[in-house]
Amino acid sequence: MIPYIFNIQKFSVHDGPGVRTTIFFKGCPIRCMWCHNPESQKYKPEVMKNRDGKEEMIGKQYTIKQLVKIVQADQIFYDQSGGGVTLSGGEVMTQDMDYIEELVKEFHRIGISVVIDTCGVVPPSNYERILPYTDLFLYDLKLINSQMHTKYTGVSNDLVLENLKLISNHRGKINLRLILIKDVNVDDQAICGIVDWLQEQNISIESINLLPYHDFGRDKYRNLNRECTQNFEKPSDERMNEIKEYFEKAGYSVKVGG
Repeated sequence: MIPYIFNIQKFSVHDGPGVRTTIFFKGCPIRCMWCHNPESQKYKPEVMKNRDGKEEMIGKQYTIKQLVKIVQADQIFYDQSGGGVTLSGGEVMTQDMDYIEELVKEFHRIGISVVIDTCGVVPPSNYERILPYTDLFLYDLKLINSQMHTKYTGVSNDLVLENLKLISNHRGKINLRLILIKDVNVDDQAICGIVDWLQEQNISIESINLLPYHDFGRDKYRNLNRECTQNFEKPSDERMNEIKEYFEKAGYSVKVGG
């Protein structure tokens, strides 16, 4: 089955190295209460009001040939900046994997770098299929405590941790991305727990991005006629710097934002 895509963003500089084209696939297996792209959650098209208040259908199908043509049009920028294509979502790794595998193989064949942005709640075999053709994983780790993970996302983090180990064991490159939310996952126990687990499991991490919570998606819930669950606060700048310093002292390359 051809997946649905809700956005193709060109000249992106926050979804991996260099200048990239980011393809956002529609459909996600979890429901983060702080999700700022609620239009990404369902695996099928849906009606959403735009900025002008007019209804439009969100979600479009593209053949692999069509996507490759769109991405390849900017290959000169990828070559100059060390960029490429990023497959995001929703959750790209829970789409039709015959389609996804063929897509990443084609990008790999024509020399376009592939980055996968993933939440980790995915069958492990799906990662095994695309690991040989993927240059980097942007891997979201939301909470190290499984009960807390279930509370805020609707599912445990068992697969998240299992797949993080799998990618590391297969020598996949990992950029760990931590969305940080006041009164949710920025206390010492949560942060120390992440570092302790990474080191106990000998997880190889290229870099870490600390992403302070934002509520830029609030209007989208209203435009989808859904109740907004974005009712959190971002950590203070002081706390963000404390967390950054803690990870750096543990030996990691860390950036706030990005």
